[in-house]
Amino acid sequence: MRDRIFVAFFSLIGAGALLFWVGALYMSATQVVPKSGGEYTEGLAAQPRYINPILAQTSEADADLVQLIYSGLFGYDADGHLVKRLAAEQSVSEDGKVYTVTLRPGVKWHDGEEVTADDVVFTAQVLQDPAYKSPLRANWLSVDVAAVDRYTVTFTLKKAYFGFLANLTLGILPKHIWETIAPENFLLADYNLAPIGSGPYSFFDSEKDSSGNILAYELHAWNEYFDGAPYIQKVTFHFYPDETALIDAYNRKEVMGINSVTPENLPKLTEQKSTRVYEINIPRIFAVFFNVTKNAALAHDEVRAALSYATDRDAIIREVLSGKGQPAYTALFPFMTGYASDLAFPHFDRDKAEALLDDGGWKHGADGVRAKDGTVLAIELTVPDWPELAKTADILKAQWEQVGARITVNVASANDLQQNAIRPREYQALLFGEAAMLESDPYSFWHSSQKHDPGLNLALFDNKDADDILTALREELNPDKRREQYRTFQEILLKENPAVFLYTPSYLYVVNSAVKGIDAKSIDASAFRLSTIKNWYIKTERIRK
Repeated sequence: MRDRIFVAFFSLIGAGALLFWVGALYMSATQVVPKSGGEYTEGLAAQPRYINPILAQTSEADADLVQLIYSGLFGYDADGHLVKRLAAEQSVSEDGKVYTVTLRPGVKWHDGEEVTADDVVFTAQVLQDPAYKSPLRANWLSVDVAAVDRYTVTFTLKKAYFGFLANLTLGILPKHIWETIAPENFLLADYNLAPIGSGPYSFFDSEKDSSGNILAYELHAWNEYFDGAPYIQKVTFHFYPDETALIDAYNRKEVMGINSVTPENLPKLTEQKSTRVYEINIPRIFAVFFNVTKNAALAHDEVRAALSYATDRDAIIREVLSGKGQPAYTALFPFMTGYASDLAFPHFDRDKAEALLDDGGWKHGADGVRAKDGTVLAIELTVPDWPELAKTADILKAQWEQVGARITVNVASANDLQQNAIRPREYQALLFGEAAMLESDPYSFWHSSQKHDPGLNLALFDNKDADDILTALREELNPDKRREQYRTFQEILLKENPAVFLYTPSYLYVVNSAVKGIDAKSIDASAFRLSTIKNWYIKTERIRK
């Protein structure tokens, strides 16, 4: 018996060793690769209305679905760089005014028809026609679009513009579907909720409640997609009334992903081990914009500079964003084109702030508040009624009062802020955010022509040198020369301090770790996190190396 046990024992060891080495050889000779299959479900705190590329700009749900269903001539990679999609080739005339784009031949709409230059021209004509009420119309008013042949389109601009190709990321509409629909019926067309596109996923079905609200929206992989069929075969979006309901659904495993979550709600995710939170760069700049025409103290250069040095941006990011953000020192961020990393930006230095005010003749009064020649360093800080910004304002109040300022925080509702403060420019200092682009065009935010409503120059900044640079930058196609112009512009902002730049929050995308291949690092808008979804996968297999 003892001998039999001895033999059996060592036989098992030998078999185990053999299996181990066979397994090791198999593992070393093969590799894991994505495999077609699986379903991804995502939740959004929004409701789709117009799954149409020329109408989708005001809704996250619409923009997300458009990203999967439609294709543009160009799209974005994981770093936010432009890549060709429907376009096979493109060229620009020497004067920078004529863009010629050649389409890929043989690309199919989801109904089997071919995508041609006529579809591109039709889409542009719809955009330019005010009867269709597209929010993007202003971007296309100075563009003539023409089909040269079946696969070639020209875009002729009145003035050269370095950022024009970004306009061509817009999804293209199928002419044969939409040309028979009159403008007055455009918003009501069934195709807005049952669209035909040329993207990686096609519409399959939707589920509604008794009130007509869409509860779920199901897409299937378009296996004839010109850039290769997606791995994940089915994508379903579920829609919820708010972020609380969205998080509850995720915790119940009703969805595998959440399109966006605020930092304070991250601890509410109970499935932490199976969850991955992607922190994605997005150029949303929050700052305090100074209106020197409404406050005598802010008209002094040393006051604006001192307030910038008195701002502990890192503390704000810790307390308001739970560390999920980056500090801002200028109108651009390190992940944006043109950021001048070699400039000496005003990092937090309370002693420096005190010295600037002392040297400028601002004396402390009995109440600790500084004044100069009868002008008290008192500022009303206007802020939207939004928890993150209201908390930021309270922190700024404490930080700035430590150097001798008196700060009054005025919290306003969204409508009150827009109608009674921003539009008439009736504020002394405004804590607000701006949506920039990775390939930044600061003209709209900083050129003096944009000082008044509906312009976006919230600091009422008026500097001739900056105006000249911002105008020239728009027409400069040479990246190296444009980089020099960006730098000079930032030097002017650094000298003038028209605003205290604060931070950019990270875009937080929550997805179950079973979903692989998500690689977005920097995006212009939240919908672009889905730009490379055809490369995402759930299923895998091993193949020989």
